[in-house]
Amino acid sequence: MVLIKEYRVVLPCSVEEYQVGQLFSVAEASKNETGGGEGIEVLKNEPYEKEGEKGQYTHKIYHLKSKVPGFVKMIAPEGALVFHEKAWNAYPYCRTIVTNEYMKDDFMIKIETWHKPDTGSLENVHDLDPTTWKTVEVVHIDIADRSQVEPGDYKQEEDPAIFQSEKTGRGPLGPDWKKELLAKPDAPRMCAYKLVTVKFKWWGLQTKIENFIHKQEKRIFTNFHRQLFCWIDSWVELTMEDIRRMEEETQRELEELRKTGLVRGTSAAHEQ
Repeated sequence: MVLIKEYRVVLPCSVEEYQVGQLFSVAEASKNETGGGEGIEVLKNEPYEKEGEKGQYTHKIYHLKSKVPGFVKMIAPEGALVFHEKAWNAYPYCRTIVTNEYMKDDFMIKIETWHKPDTGSLENVHDLDPTTWKTVEVVHIDIADRSQVEPGDYKQEEDPAIFQSEKTGRGPLGPDWKKELLAKPDAPRMCAYKLVTVKFKWWGLQTKIENFIHKQEKRIFTNFHRQLFCWIDSWVELTMEDIRRMEEETQRELEELRKTGLVRGTSAAHEQ
């Protein structure tokens, strides 16, 4: 069995703006999660073309120890907490697959994302067969709703309910910001439809781990998109050429950070 959920994240920016904002924020967030022998190592970041699909291919390795729950650390041997992430970014469609050499075919996280210029009202955007779609739980993430943020993750400077962009005038986002967006047909809007499939085959732990992974994915999507919006003044004027240059610099920086300093970033809080 696998556990599939679709997370919908609405943002007050256009699909075109988000392409730059997402890549900028991925690079920044990677630095915040890397240090002390843990974090993200970039192996490949290059253009690809396959079966009529064109985009950017990345292969990253995640070195995790403090970022997994205690009940996994107890059973996982040394070296098992290394995960490979391969991503094919054929924007506005993206596909990411996370695997683990130790668990091989018994573990996989697949994230398929469509970015659409709407407010999250499309059904079955990933075109699943009707039987599978019926089993999918749809989860709406509101970036301005503080109650969706873990207390330990909250940062005032990354709160869309407080932040106002100097360059675009967007924000702060009130409780009814999505309804207000619908009332302004010319205002930029988009939704990331993120279909997440989790497979973890380990007798006695399967349901617990699959639920834990989904909880972490929701947490990551929530925090990441809150950051992305609040960082808009840093990325809204950048070009894709600027982004590729920044990614090269980040790759070198990550290598240095991972080898030195303290463990940083998100830990595996709230395991139950």
